[in-house]
Amino acid sequence: MTAHTQLATIVTEHELGELAALIEQRTGILFDETRQRFFSLRIQEHMAHKKLVRGLDLLRIIRNSNVEYEALLERLLTQETSFFRYPHIFEVLERKILPEMHVKKFWENPRALRIWCAGCSTGEEPYSVAITLSEALEFADSWKLHILATDISRRALQHAERGVYTRRALGQLTPKQIESSFAKVGDQFMVKPRVRNLVSFVPMNLVDGTYMGRFDVIFCMNVLIYFSDERRAAVIQRLHDALEPGGYLFLGHAESMNNPNVKFETIVHRDVRLYQKPGSNIARWPVTNAEASE
Repeated sequence: MTAHTQLATIVTEHELGELAALIEQRTGILFDETRQRFFSLRIQEHMAHKKLVRGLDLLRIIRNSNVEYEALLERLLTQETSFFRYPHIFEVLERKILPEMHVKKFWENPRALRIWCAGCSTGEEPYSVAITLSEALEFADSWKLHILATDISRRALQHAERGVYTRRALGQLTPKQIESSFAKVGDQFMVKPRVRNLVSFVPMNLVDGTYMGRFDVIFCMNVLIYFSDERRAAVIQRLHDALEPGGYLFLGHAESMNNPNVKFETIVHRDVRLYQKPGSNIARWPVTNAEASE
């Protein structure tokens, strides 16, 4: 028998609706009908953990305490990620974008490259980007590299900042990558400083609109799917504003542009669709007929 069954938690549809509305108001995250069962189960689990019987009690404590609100939010967030989760995306970064940036910025001093991983979860994505940069960028040591990694979950960011992962979590990495980028600590693996120092982890709610400067590449993978159409359009506008002219945006496979007021050029390479902000002063890499037809 589960804990919440023993406690006989009582939460009405109206209370669930109020909880969902409060979460959306503060974070932009929408728990619609497709995620209703997940939302209800997580709410009941949280109430059982807090030894709360009524939904009204949960509403009261999260309205009165940011600590309690964040504790509930952590239970509702799903942190599904892995190193090099979408290999073709990193192939595009390594073989297409980085050579282009090398040509574009060759005469700049300092030669800088800024990348933003929005919704970085427990850090696997930004560390994968950092490993790619250190391996693929010609004369990487001569570049001023910075990866900004942001997420709404403070717990996920704490995990990311520690940079310690199990051997199983490194399953997509080659033995060479593991040896060059990780140090074995007991039966786990810690990100080495040369990779760790490329990444800054910052708590951020994407819908708040905090300005973080301009970026050459933005990863916003599987984040927009949690927003309403209106919020999604606003976030896409923000990502567009944050890109340098000629910069690139990666979205998740199930995500697409839904803001007609934002101008991006769509590029398809194998199973990767990426978006380039117009205005680059360098010729874009060509898209083959085979790529364009996919």
